[in-house]
Amino acid sequence: MDELELNLPSQAEVNKLLPKKKFYEKFSIGKRLKDEFVNKIQKITWKYKLSEDTINLEKTDSVIEIQVFYVELKEQIIPKSVLRMIDKSIPYPILYKFIYKNNFAYGISLRHSDLGVDYYFSSWNTGMEFSFTALNLEKLYEKLIKAFIHDDIKQDRDFKAIVSTDQKIKELEREIEALNLKIKREKQFNKKVELNKILLKVKSELETIRGSGLV
Repeated sequence: MDELELNLPSQAEVNKLLPKKKFYEKFSIGKRLKDEFVNKIQKITWKYKLSEDTINLEKTDSVIEIQVFYVELKEQIIPKSVLRMIDKSIPYPILYKFIYKNNFAYGISLRHSDLGVDYYFSSWNTGMEFSFTALNLEKLYEKLIKAFIHDDIKQDRDFKAIVSTDQKIKELEREIEALNLKIKREKQFNKKVELNKILLKVKSELETIRGSGLV
């Protein structure tokens, strides 16, 4: 998927190179994070600005603009700590396209009023279809995030409920993965039994969510 497939009007196009120094010099950061920024990011291009003036969608109190950044990487790993620095620098939600040689992936920041920033990412080299029609910029932002969420989650539900359910599923999946690893490493039979009981309980909770019509 290239920029033509985004199907955005020409007035939304910015095409401005953003110097990396502007991000890591804005904050007092440690050498490790600065090195990660320098060593993992080739360049950042501010590709599009989605606003009232550029795509004719009204802003809301929570979403004034949405930015689209193209990030060229020096390795095929998305540096999440660097993204958090970028999002800390920009007061608007960001839709990312990551590029490494001929490979690409997408990501979007999900801003919480009290919990900071979370991220959704596509798999590498997986095309995504983004629609930029909506009632306003807030609804467009929600629509873009939904594009990253599993299809089996009901898309006609309240947006907060969709995100909450998706995050709960991911949390339980991480817990199951951690428990499986603990069971594999555990040598004592009694402890294995207890861990398996916990594992069954977590799996049951996950199946309840999946079988309740929430997904």
